[in-house]
Amino acid sequence: MNRFSTAMRYSELPQTKPAARLRANIAAFACTILLLFAVAANAVHAANVAGVRIDPEARVGGVKLVLNGAGLRQKFMVDVYILGLYIPERTTVAEAVTDGTGTRRISLTFLRDVTAQALIEALHEGVRDNSSDAEFAAIKASADALAAIMRPLGVAKKGETVALDYLPEKGSQVVMNGQPVGLPIPGRELYRALLRIWLGHRPVDPDLKRALLTGRP
Repeated sequence: MNRFSTAMRYSELPQTKPAARLRANIAAFACTILLLFAVAANAVHAANVAGVRIDPEARVGGVKLVLNGAGLRQKFMVDVYILGLYIPERTTVAEAVTDGTGTRRISLTFLRDVTAQALIEALHEGVRDNSSDAEFAAIKASADALAAIMRPLGVAKKGETVALDYLPEKGSQVVMNGQPVGLPIPGRELYRALLRIWLGHRPVDPDLKRALLTGRP
């Protein structure tokens, strides 16, 4: 019995270092898997849409924003623009985006020439479809101010970008190719209405809404 017990103890001794190495290898493998998941997640949010690379981050009013999602807007089977949605922290809940009070950016990269008037009319229609009569009446003056700022832009040409930013301390700001256009429009309700064009109960494109919330074009 003593010899058997001694033999068992001796047989266990060589297993100590291999077991430690095995545990170390498992830990290293787990870290590698987590890293791959992290890289994959970043790759999704920095993916190309319709051949256009979408920046994974944006800085608006000194605030760093991350790309929540991006997608293609088509109308009558024609590619019109790519929309990127930038917010402080990613979410899959539409109301968290529309009702949040933090800095935001809606970025439109055009895939064809679009007149300012056509864009104004599209925004107006989208806001109307996702607002009650009372809500629409409350933002009409702000919507008219937005149209007045955008109309002189003339035409957004293929490859150009128009951003609609929201800065809590200032309001809604139009940005054309990185340059502010006009003055900010005070208040929060206009921007909330603009967000609902793509994220509301009657989004202009359900597939685009899903892309903006999931990060998968």
